[in-house]
Amino acid sequence: MRPWIIAGSLVGASLTSAPSEAVAPQPHVVIKTEGDFRIIQANGIPNHVTGRFPSRQNPNAIAAKDYTFRVSLKPQVATKPIATGYAWFGVALNGIPFEPGTQEFWKEDRNSGWHYEAVGGESNLGIDQSLAHVQPNGAYHYHGLPHGLIQLLGGDNKKMTLVGWAADGFPIYANYGYQDPKNAKSALKKMRSSYRLKLGDRPKSTSGPSGKYDGNFTEDYEYVSGLGDLDECNGRFGITPEFPQGIYHYYITESFPLISRQWKGLADSSFQKQGPPPGTTAKKPRRENGPEQLNR
Repeated sequence: MRPWIIAGSLVGASLTSAPSEAVAPQPHVVIKTEGDFRIIQANGIPNHVTGRFPSRQNPNAIAAKDYTFRVSLKPQVATKPIATGYAWFGVALNGIPFEPGTQEFWKEDRNSGWHYEAVGGESNLGIDQSLAHVQPNGAYHYHGLPHGLIQLLGGDNKKMTLVGWAADGFPIYANYGYQDPKNAKSALKKMRSSYRLKLGDRPKSTSGPSGKYDGNFTEDYEYVSGLGDLDECNGRFGITPEFPQGIYHYYITESFPLISRQWKGLADSSFQKQGPPPGTTAKKPRRENGPEQLNR
């Protein structure tokens, strides 16, 4: 298959270029089409500099994976948004998965219903400069704008930058889009989500956190239609460089939800997560305050 040139990056052939500080094994991703699907095969090794892993805040080392993701070439909008649950939201062009939320709970109580936010809250989960960290099974993954990848793709403030594909097949862009979604000649603007912090205090309860809604938890936020540029799935319909006729597409924003917590269409089952290696003990990120060492 001949490689595709998209947004100035080679995404239809094997990506084997090493980051500035080599990681063994080398990063590898192949993106191809088979029938009505786009297939992304990757080993999950990032092609850019990462934070130090393992670290005090995140005791997990990056490990090679065996990913095969499949997304529809003809994505369809579902009748209503679909919650992502604990699946990967999508995959970046370099084969690194996007994870919207966390499985970190208030007082480690899954029944509480209060999820810690990986980015923007008070807890330090070892997030690096690409808003990524590592799961107990060695999976390096993004929780927000993948700055290292965006830099390799030529930056984000001079063009719309395709960064990956959602599990439902719709494209994912960094945080700049056309001011007029129907006019590719209109100026670029930074997309604003339509979520905000709830006002006031959290409900008084022994089964959940107290205090003001401060962004430490996913449940601290609410969607307000029309507040920003994007819908409840952090996306919109419009023209993009890769889809000049228009398509629904997602953005990764600087503020909550960063990565959408819902799909606009039907997700492929290949985005369900791989479990930890057999015989291993999960090492959860530490929830503590304080700066993280970002560079290797």
